Amino acid sequence: MSENTKTITVNKKAFHDYFIEESIETGIELYGTEVKSIRSGGVNLKDAWCDVDKGQLWVKGMHISPYEKGNVFNRLPTRERRLLVHKREIMHLLGFVKQDGLTLIPLSMYFKGSLVKIQLGVCKGKKLYDKRADMAAKSANRDIERAIKERNQ
Repeated sequence: MSENTKTITVNKKAFHDYFIEESIETGIELYGTEVKSIRSGGVNLKDAWCDVDKGQLWVKGMHISPYEKGNVFNRLPTRERRLLVHKREIMHLLGFVKQDGLTLIPLSMYFKGSLVKIQLGVCKGKKLYDKRADMAAKSANRDIERAIKERNQ
């Protein structure tokens, strides 16, 4: 990401549960009170996924909290939201999704200038032993870094 981006949220669960095969930047169709709520940090990508329906890409399960001063202009927090992607990119992603075991998962949400963007990943699910191996590798790296830091002091 370039220097004029500000990360809103990262889907840490996606990095734990999936192998990321490919990623793509998409726009998202939002209403004004949703953007204000996102600016205050009221968004959750933890259980979100994406689906292609009638030639359009939709994000489902994403929760944007209602804006506290939005009253009648607020929308449903978990409504389906359309992602803004070119048709050829949708067909490219649909080719991946048709393959066995691949799915589209939002990895992160960020501001690029004044626009809200979503980093979308083509993901393959990890097995339990893959998750254990990743945790063991992270733990080993943490121990090595700690030992190097203690030795240098």
